[in-house]
Amino acid sequence: MKAADIKKIAVIGGSGMIGSGWVTFFLWKGLNVNAYDINDALLQTARERINGNLSYLVEKNIITEEARKKALSKVVYTKELKDSLRDVQFVQECVPEKYEPKQAIVAALDQYGSKEAIFASSTSGLMITEIAKNSKFPERCIGAHPYNPPHLIPLVEISKGERTSAATVQTAYDFFKSTGKEPVILQKEAPGFISNRLQIAVYREAVDLVLRGVCSVEDVDKALSYGPGLRYALMGPNLIFHLGGGKVGLKGLMTHIGTTAEVWLDDMAAWKKWPAGYSDIMQAGVDKEMANRSSAEGKTSEEISRWRDDKLLALLKILNKA
Repeated sequence: MKAADIKKIAVIGGSGMIGSGWVTFFLWKGLNVNAYDINDALLQTARERINGNLSYLVEKNIITEEARKKALSKVVYTKELKDSLRDVQFVQECVPEKYEPKQAIVAALDQYGSKEAIFASSTSGLMITEIAKNSKFPERCIGAHPYNPPHLIPLVEISKGERTSAATVQTAYDFFKSTGKEPVILQKEAPGFISNRLQIAVYREAVDLVLRGVCSVEDVDKALSYGPGLRYALMGPNLIFHLGGGKVGLKGLMTHIGTTAEVWLDDMAAWKKWPAGYSDIMQAGVDKEMANRSSAEGKTSEEISRWRDDKLLALLKILNKA
């Protein structure tokens, strides 16, 4: 199967933030979607979130009202798993982050779906080898991890299991690329994939700085967002360091600062278990940070999420991704 053959998608777990974001994205890109969840209440939640997401895109002049209506005509909501898996070429699984429910969806696809259909898990760090271990067709199983919100952030991390075929990986890569996503491929399995490992490494140091009394929670966030974060929106750390090295590039920069940076590394967090009580301390700091925000930036989680999405869209327009 080629990427161009993918016309209809099943999103399994369509009511969650990730699932509803995926449904929104696929509809936005003109694909037909079966949105599955386990009961009517969750399907109603899915409808509300997807309608809200598409209406937001209309409000921001990303799509027209006509396009929104056309998109909504392409989704079928169902609580019948076997019906959702029939006649689809791609399955985006978004069930809870445990092996058993994900393995159950693989088994259902083996039973009810086409043997050609690709199974893509939205897992944020589980191993595809384990998810696909009981499948009749493990070669068609991959991870396709989005970043939240999936309908706005372009990244998709494609991971493969021991028996995933190269053809499946290439088809998935081509498919996501054709929709405007920016897929990256893990060459070997690694818990947490790429971005979450980078993210959690930064967060460990953020927690450690606060617990050691070096700075406040709010100042950690400001230091990252108004410093490296501005550059990270445009390029990754390797290219940033390369430019920082001027004519001598990354190699020259690291040769210059290497010994000094080793002093920093020696003083940085290396613990492997979260310190007792850290979450209470960090939550209190976040609460204070939110209270200090201006009304225009938002003070509640809902207001800040809206502010975030507005700014994300502005960035995506700069990057020609919206």
